[in-house]
Amino acid sequence: MTHAVTLIPGDGTGPEIVEATRRAIEATGVDIRWDVQDIGVSAIEKQGTPFPQAAVDSVRRNTVALKGPLTTELGAGFRSVNVALRKEFDLYANLRPAKTYKGVRAPLGDVDVVIVRENIEDLYAGIEFDIGTPELAEVRGAIEQAAHSKIREDAAIAIKYISEMGSRRICRFAFEHAKANGRRKVTAVHKANIMKFADGLFLRTAREVSEEYPGIEFEDRIVDNMCMQLVQKPDLYDVLVLPNLYGDIVSDLAAGLVGGLGVAPGANIGEGVAVFEAIHGSAPKYAGQNKVNPMALMLAGCLMLRHLGERDAAERLERAIADVVAEGKDVTYDLKPIRDDPSAVGTQQFADAVIRRMAGG
Repeated sequence: MTHAVTLIPGDGTGPEIVEATRRAIEATGVDIRWDVQDIGVSAIEKQGTPFPQAAVDSVRRNTVALKGPLTTELGAGFRSVNVALRKEFDLYANLRPAKTYKGVRAPLGDVDVVIVRENIEDLYAGIEFDIGTPELAEVRGAIEQAAHSKIREDAAIAIKYISEMGSRRICRFAFEHAKANGRRKVTAVHKANIMKFADGLFLRTAREVSEEYPGIEFEDRIVDNMCMQLVQKPDLYDVLVLPNLYGDIVSDLAAGLVGGLGVAPGANIGEGVAVFEAIHGSAPKYAGQNKVNPMALMLAGCLMLRHLGERDAAERLERAIADVVAEGKDVTYDLKPIRDDPSAVGTQQFADAVIRRMAGG
């Protein structure tokens, strides 16, 4: 079977790690027809927009995309294309596995958890009002009247909203992921002790959804306690489901436990479209140097293959990556015990080693 996949090279070091990942995926033997599209800085340079309609149409047509990292300037430049992609295709579920691999320096030893983050709602919906605007004055007045609470005039306002629909579908996604992948437990993470209505709705909905999955254990944790628990005893946890803001923070914490963003894959999944990516940035200062580690995007490729129903190929690719990293010979500088180790290999040579391992070499 041939799978059509939109391939987005990305910015900075993106094209290099995308090329390495593409070669590794093709070496599994899975037949993929790549539809290459530019999004981000490269698209601005070529087409004058960071989010060309041709790329949007490609993702919608193929329903699956593999994406290199994109550059988003802090406080300036164009709007985040990553956010635009999520909103354009309602990619409501952010899937972030965090797993230790032998050969990767990790502070806590064996960790194997999956973070499922709601991707659309919460504070990240972008409903904000700036100081000095008439909109802020209007919203402040309405809130003060409804909540009987005074808000300082020098305060900006951001609206956090959590819906029953959004909570239900992300919790169901977490349980379905656990069921499909032999996971034993789902933990809902929240701050319902303080935000009794918004987070309370999320927790109540999670409990209701859990009743549909009697074979999977369910529990809940307050988010600050969850952070401490993950650092102290991550082995107690399996699949975590969280609202948007907490999910963003906890997923990076979990990535730190297994060696950092350089080994952290991710996926943004909706009802009909899925975009797979590395979590780390585009590292433009290393662009064109054949230096950076492609492991995170390769692992995202494994997630993509599983999504496409090619589970055997995904397992073989992940095993090959793990074997190369465990051996520690043909790995990039960041995976060496000493970062300036002269035996470190480049991006493409890491891919070569993974490909040889899948071929039995």
